[in-house]
Amino acid sequence: MAEDNIIAGNVILYGATGGEMFLRGEVGERFCVRNSGAVAVVEGVGDHGCEYMTGGRVVVLGPTGRNFAAGMSGGIAYVWDPRRGFGAKLNPGHGADSRRSERPVRTPSAGPDSLRHRQTRRGTGSAVAPSCSPAGRAQLASSPR
Repeated sequence: MAEDNIIAGNVILYGATGGEMFLRGEVGERFCVRNSGAVAVVEGVGDHGCEYMTGGRVVVLGPTGRNFAAGMSGGIAYVWDPRRGFGAKLNPGHGADSRRSERPVRTPSAGPDSLRHRQTRRGTGSAVAPSCSPAGRAQLASSPR
């Protein structure tokens, strides 16, 4: 299954200034480093995700590698963390609480940005995207597999 595999390589969206990307599956290391305007949804990232990010929005619907958000000064990164392991992966210098924060990294329990979930589900066939929100879980429960 795509959501259980790394399907795209390292340094994707490095220095991106705009655009959108929706991937079903995990991406490699240094995802969205120096992103200043792109919007991206993926189902997991390797080490050093969102380093030095200054803008844009990233939604990670699954696990992250170590050192997430190091040097991040802007933009927003949402991380859906059903296993509650993200706190140990967040860069210690970031200063954000991994559950709720005034800083850019957020891990909302109900799932971030439902429009992005719908776009990801529609565009990629993602089984993970709808499971991140109450509406998505209801949709999964009522739809045939």
